[in-house]
Amino acid sequence: MNWRYTFIVGFGFFGISIIWPIFNAFIPPFLEDLGLSATVIGFILTWDNIINMFVQPWVGERSDHTRSRFGRRKPWLMVGAPLAAVFFLLVPFVRQNFLLIALAILGTNIGMALFRSPTVAFLGDLFPAEQRSKANGVINLMGGVGSALALLGGGALYKMGVPLPFIVGSLVLLITIGIVLLVVREPAQIEQTDKGNGLIANLREVWQGRANGGVLILLAIFCWFVGWTAMEAFFTLYARNILGIPEGTAAQMLTAFAATFILFAIPSGLIATRFGRRRTILVGLVGMVLGLLLGFGVRSGSVLLGLLAGMGVCWSLVNINSLPMVYDIGGDARIGVYTGLYYFASSAAAIAGPILAGRLIDFTDHASVWLFSAVFMVLALVVMAALRVPQRAPATAQPLGSGPQ
Repeated sequence: MNWRYTFIVGFGFFGISIIWPIFNAFIPPFLEDLGLSATVIGFILTWDNIINMFVQPWVGERSDHTRSRFGRRKPWLMVGAPLAAVFFLLVPFVRQNFLLIALAILGTNIGMALFRSPTVAFLGDLFPAEQRSKANGVINLMGGVGSALALLGGGALYKMGVPLPFIVGSLVLLITIGIVLLVVREPAQIEQTDKGNGLIANLREVWQGRANGGVLILLAIFCWFVGWTAMEAFFTLYARNILGIPEGTAAQMLTAFAATFILFAIPSGLIATRFGRRRTILVGLVGMVLGLLLGFGVRSGSVLLGLLAGMGVCWSLVNINSLPMVYDIGGDARIGVYTGLYYFASSAAAIAGPILAGRLIDFTDHASVWLFSAVFMVLALVVMAALRVPQRAPATAQPLGSGPQ
């Protein structure tokens, strides 16, 4: 595998990952300064997931059938990235007007949704099946580094001037996507497929079983993301209300999870290449279940820190190999379609997880989020155990970087 070229492909995800930490860190305070309630702020912060549920599957399917001199994925990057960068740049300058900042947030969300699926679809376009776990490890490593730099650098820039992280973030996004557009070469010959009819038609196709295992893999993805997004949403409140740990310290504790996830991004791809993606995901889910059950009873911050680090390793085994496994089931001719369906399932989970867990917490306490997440990880484990991935003939892979620009 051409590792250098794989890291260049990863610049697309690096650019995407620069935007969201800045978005999630600074836009909520802007909205609170306008006098909005926590409920309204929370609703606004779900706009991206709501848009992703419908726009990304449509874009993924349309990009499969896009034909241009630039390729089929690149036109979407050329439209979506500048649109997202412009609206993201406007956010701090219109933060004192609710209507304008709402429009800027909405424009950022739509712009990002327009090019994320095509960017990620390069994983399926450029790498044969046997290399996708390793390549996805590199891509997620790049995304993790982008998120870490955004958090560290964004905080420092914000202290120097409120608009600075948004200005720099927009520039980095354009530069990284520009690198992808200039360097990445889409395949010269692309298998033709029948034109789909959008999200509903693609979901119907999966449900009717034309893609063997499609329903099960999407259901598993939904379940494990419900579990983890709920934990992410309520971890700081759990730490404050149950352990007596300040929110800032609790947020820093989550970096142990993120750090081990980044460190094991590439190794998890190598493990899956050696032992199989399904088996690797199953091991990761077992580890997540055990970690969540242990976390329910932990009342020590230092023990919890080590537990989170171990769970980061397990999550890398699951998350790094899930999208390549979706491609195994969907087939190379429908890369864009199944990229969109992957994000449909994960976005739906990101909406459902915090809402369902929040209702449970209202009737119990914040510690119950650990059991809630464990239950959904167990459901994902059961579904994955029932999944049988179709055997595919060895691919005659096109060399990386071949074909027209």
